[in-house]
Amino acid sequence: MAGTTVDTTALDRARDVIVKYGFIAVTILLFIYFALTEPAFATSSSIFSMLKFVSVTAILGLGIMFTMVVGGLDLSIGSVAGLAVQMAAMTMVFYNMTGFTAVGVVMLAGVLVGLINAFLIVVCKIPDLLATLGMMFVIQGAKLIPVSGQSVTSGMVTRDGSEAPGRFTEGFLQIDRGFVGPIPLPVVIMLLLVIASWFFLSRTTWGRVMYAIGANPEAARLAGVRVGFYRGLAYVISAMLASVGGLILVSRIGQGDVNAGASSLLEAVAVALVGRSVLGAGKPNAWGTLLGAVLIAIVLTGLTMKGFQYYHQDTAKGAVLILALIFSYTLSRKKIRYVSAT
Repeated sequence: MAGTTVDTTALDRARDVIVKYGFIAVTILLFIYFALTEPAFATSSSIFSMLKFVSVTAILGLGIMFTMVVGGLDLSIGSVAGLAVQMAAMTMVFYNMTGFTAVGVVMLAGVLVGLINAFLIVVCKIPDLLATLGMMFVIQGAKLIPVSGQSVTSGMVTRDGSEAPGRFTEGFLQIDRGFVGPIPLPVVIMLLLVIASWFFLSRTTWGRVMYAIGANPEAARLAGVRVGFYRGLAYVISAMLASVGGLILVSRIGQGDVNAGASSLLEAVAVALVGRSVLGAGKPNAWGTLLGAVLIAIVLTGLTMKGFQYYHQDTAKGAVLILALIFSYTLSRKKIRYVSAT
């Protein structure tokens, strides 16, 4: 009996070590493998390009993380990023306004979408997934109406037959193309948002209250917490982060692509779920979300350098997501209790 107890304890400890450090170990091992087999992989330019490429996914993952913290999930985040792309392009190309104005319009649109999501979830009592799913479809269709389903580009012909008077300003394009020293500006923006998100959730009363709501909304309500306010706040923050990601994306592609953001939802969910598994946290967190984005970037960049076709990438992202779920729900001994607050 004593031997069995010792063996069980040893297995539990081994499992805890795997859960706590497994994803970090996998990330490091993959980086070493690709660095040894592909010399160009570990160069500074390649690393910065990899981080720049994944910055949009990481920022959207932070938005998903905030809604997961309060026990929800924002399915509209990819559509909001696509809306940001379209709104920025229309502001500059159709209405010939400055890039600064376009940033303001995009952020206001993001806040508006977040408030609508909050209204549907908190006031109308619609479950989070259903409310944001409906908003996703509304945005996907509504953003195409003003442009008749066309991508917005400089010099395009508008519906009245005239040529669009504006263009993407050089200053706006620097959102993606600019640098702070040797570091690409999108990487700097990503890191600042990760730090701000970590500080907000871990070092402020508001963040701790949001975690408490995600763990047990009824207990939080009985303790006098304004559950509806904090849940609504999470969806406004999510939409704002999606808008920031959209701004980086549109400055990268240089046009209002109607398909922009279409694949962003699943990637954002994947990195947020990876974040939940890192260091055995058992809860959504900013640094884990960043690691999830970096892990996906390493996998996709490494596969690309090895000559794999683009259609292998979805399989790789799916495998990372399944691995995250195994760490969170199968191996972890923590009771992960995130329930809907409706």
